[in-house]
Amino acid sequence: MSNYEFHLPELGDDVQSGTVVKLLVAPGDTVVEEQPLMEVEIDKATVELPAPVAGKIESLNVSEGDTVKVGALVLTIAPDAAGAAPAPSAKPEKSQPSSQPEKSASQPSSQPESKAAEAPKPAAEPSAPAASEGGARGYPAGPAVRRLARLLGVDLSGIQGSGQRGRITVEDVHGFLSRLGAGAGGGALKAALPPMPDFSKFGEVQVEPISTFRRRTAEAMARSWDTIPHVTQFDEADVTELEAARKAFRKARPDGPKVTATALVAKACAVALREFPDVNSSLDLAGGKVIYKKHVHIGVAVDTPYGLLVPVLRDVDRKSVLALADELTDIAARTRDKAIKPEELKGATFTITNLGGIGGTGFTPIVNWPQVAILGLARSQERYAVSPTGPVPRLFMPLCLSYDHRAIDGALAARFTRRVGELLANPTALLFEI
Repeated sequence: MSNYEFHLPELGDDVQSGTVVKLLVAPGDTVVEEQPLMEVEIDKATVELPAPVAGKIESLNVSEGDTVKVGALVLTIAPDAAGAAPAPSAKPEKSQPSSQPEKSASQPSSQPESKAAEAPKPAAEPSAPAASEGGARGYPAGPAVRRLARLLGVDLSGIQGSGQRGRITVEDVHGFLSRLGAGAGGGALKAALPPMPDFSKFGEVQVEPISTFRRRTAEAMARSWDTIPHVTQFDEADVTELEAARKAFRKARPDGPKVTATALVAKACAVALREFPDVNSSLDLAGGKVIYKKHVHIGVAVDTPYGLLVPVLRDVDRKSVLALADELTDIAARTRDKAIKPEELKGATFTITNLGGIGGTGFTPIVNWPQVAILGLARSQERYAVSPTGPVPRLFMPLCLSYDHRAIDGALAARFTRRVGELLANPTALLFEI
């Protein structure tokens, strides 16, 4: 019986590779079917890869810390004599290895789409600058990627593609810009960063490699900052009654869902997003369109020991505050325990980041591209306000809305933020909003 070759399978949409963070088996180990073989980190989440068959580990082709592309050979298993290995067709097609040498960009492909992408004719887009039309010069890239490269002034010849057969993806273009410290204005690239000084000349240092988690976070933040012209709208909400109602509910129902300020703000934002669809959109300049989402999925930033993660609450506009509170408690706990699923970190149409538990009076969060807005919350402060009977103490929560000024005008951002503040100031209406 031949050995079973286990290749890194498809791990999610647009996931091209993963980093091996922990090996759970060694050559010679006997495994049963579905037994975890290793932990792989992708898109700020860690997944376990189970054994497809029972048998003995014959060889390991990866080590901890290795970055492995989808479809690469990871290990081989000598299956138990009691059962044969599954047919190769059981694996995702993209994960299948090829016994033939990898085709170059100039070779024809059996897939029509790849053929068009990898060998486009120079005459197909005569008006495109040669520096940006990498596909015409042998750099494998689809039409959408070439359009984006032209828009941003990127020379595809300087980009190493991470897609199959070296195909250049949209993420590769944005990553290239981030590494060069590119600016969005005028589509011109800034000069490459100078080499890092040798700090050890001045004193003791500790050098550690950048984790996959931190590298991907840095790339995403740089991409958002380089791409989006940010503006931040500051406002505040009088949450005196809301906080009193929240504390009263928790006291009356200590075993009930933990209703937090974040859950209440998420509900208020969902209502406002329905009323202001521009804030729940995405701007596709390369395609010349605006995408309005009919669903309201809100990402909530969670502080973990290994960095910031943003799990997503789905269909927030269709759930009660109590249901959201219960869901938020669960998803935040699983995020901190690294038990969150990769798909639970995707699909947000808007993001909330709450630093109120730490402190501060305000900040300017970075929009999480391709979203067009993010709401930051700072620590609520008590101060005196004027009333008919004289000064009275009130509790105010700072609201900091950063937004993409290409998609949202200042007046609309101010109205949206004010609407969120009004909803938070009226807990009766908010708590009954479903």
